[in-house]
Amino acid sequence: MSRAEIVVDVAAIRHNVGLLRRHVGVPVMAVVKADGYGHGLVEAARAAREGGAEWLGVASLDEALALREAGDTGRLLCWLLVPAEDPTPAVRHGIDVTAYTLADLDRLADVARAIDVRPRVQLKIDTGLSRGGATPAQWPALVERARGLELAGLARISGIWSHFSSSEEPDDPANEAQEKVFREALDLAAEAGLRPEVRHLANSAAALLRPSSRFDLVRCGLATYGLDPAPGLSPDLGLVPAMTVRADLALVKDVEAGAQVSYNHTWTADRPTTLGLVPVGYAEGILRHAGNRAEVLVGGERRPVRGRICMDQFVVDLGGDHPAPGDEVLLWGPGTHGEPTADDWAVASETISYEIVTRIGGRMTRRYVDSDRSRADHEDRR
Repeated sequence: MSRAEIVVDVAAIRHNVGLLRRHVGVPVMAVVKADGYGHGLVEAARAAREGGAEWLGVASLDEALALREAGDTGRLLCWLLVPAEDPTPAVRHGIDVTAYTLADLDRLADVARAIDVRPRVQLKIDTGLSRGGATPAQWPALVERARGLELAGLARISGIWSHFSSSEEPDDPANEAQEKVFREALDLAAEAGLRPEVRHLANSAAALLRPSSRFDLVRCGLATYGLDPAPGLSPDLGLVPAMTVRADLALVKDVEAGAQVSYNHTWTADRPTTLGLVPVGYAEGILRHAGNRAEVLVGGERRPVRGRICMDQFVVDLGGDHPAPGDEVLLWGPGTHGEPTADDWAVASETISYEIVTRIGGRMTRRYVDSDRSRADHEDRR
């Protein structure tokens, strides 16, 4: 066991995907970009497939190719090719790639001519996020060119999609406005003769909170890993957080009242107490802003972080208790043992749980467990 590690329960990912599929009633794309939201690209993808994910989604070409190299042969969407990247490997490996512009379509058509393989292409409409995708003004020309390439045998338009800006806030009028633009874009595509296999708009929050946006497919990222995309608003499906972050306590020491802790002395002990040293810091992705705000679990008790988070370590207040150096510190996990959750750390860091789990790493190791198989093995031994 490592001094500091990320423990990922692949059974939780399988479980979550199964719950999501049953809840939404349409196929699920498990989004495994950003190293599986910090859970491991290949391992998260494999568990999601086992849970029933019909599609996987990634941002970058290297992520998509890594999945193919690991043996995944299912439907797979990549949505952020850049001009310097050659899309040929994606086309060869049957990866769906996203086109935002006429230039994207022309580049993919060139690949089709060069290797005699018809690319699977998904078109993205910018419905109001003002990020990737064709604007409504650009959309008619994009779908006309796309249909022309289909008729010429140089592309298969496999999907049309977009992305919400505010789906975790169901009352935000942007949601209705974006869905309206998306439906109008679908109508224009149909008029141009396009018949995509999948139309998709909903991310995790929309999949849970906005049934009208589910169309043929939903893209679930955060929810795949058991985290709530809209805390306090999502239905309780029984999602299970898959990530636990733990470390060994490095040092325990007594300090007197008036002891000042960590850089710039942002916390001063108001009584004699004991301090514990946790051997991870912002080099591992622990947000510096969590100093004096977050908590960890040591010896079955929540312990507050005291002072600034450092590059390699931080300090917690043990309140006069004396756990042994080497005892376990749980930074966050499912919360089943009283430990903080990634959502708790997000609140303490004034951010979102997406950032908490995707930033974690650095010098930490990652270990995989399968609680389903552990339970089965235990039952077999009874």
